Amino acid sequence: MQHSVNHDGLEIDLVTHDAKKFFGLMLKKNGYVLEQVLSPLVLKTTPEHEELKEIARRCITKHHAHHYLGFAETQWKLFQKESPPKVKPLLYVYRVLLTGIHLMRTGEVEANLLALNTTAKLPYIDELVERKQAGSEQETLDGSDVDFHQAEFNRLRASLEGEHARSRLPEATDAAASLNNLLVRIRLNSAR
Repeated sequence: MQHSVNHDGLEIDLVTHDAKKFFGLMLKKNGYVLEQVLSPLVLKTTPEHEELKEIARRCITKHHAHHYLGFAETQWKLFQKESPPKVKPLLYVYRVLLTGIHLMRTGEVEANLLALNTTAKLPYIDELVERKQAGSEQETLDGSDVDFHQAEFNRLRASLEGEHARSRLPEATDAAASLNNLLVRIRLNSAR
């Protein structure tokens, strides 16, 4: 379930899932749910959350590359639909691709574009982020910018495909039983 709330002038998108559904998504190589579980942005935690983070790391497989490739393709199409194209959705495209590349190389989920760019060293990322932070995220790009970013999208997509082929991440997860055990304990504790 998704809710948008305004808290002290800050718009917050809150997404919630039933634990069983969420755990199922973790086993289906869904990078989005891994990003949620392993996010450093935590408002409140529990011992079960800490356990879930450990299990989540065991859910990472080389096949998460397919999630990020598909997600990047979808985001690129959304970026292209905007007329004229804007900075914010373009940053999201880069974030998705760099997250996938980093995951395939390291086995670690990192969704912070600035942190990812310390390794990627893409000079245009800082300028795009500065434009967004200055409130210019709705600023448009001209045709030569779009052509450049199309080439970069293709290059980074190919890089992610190459990292997938070279990845030493496991083919499958062994976390199903651990997730089931945690789910049973969560349900028992909530019934009390």
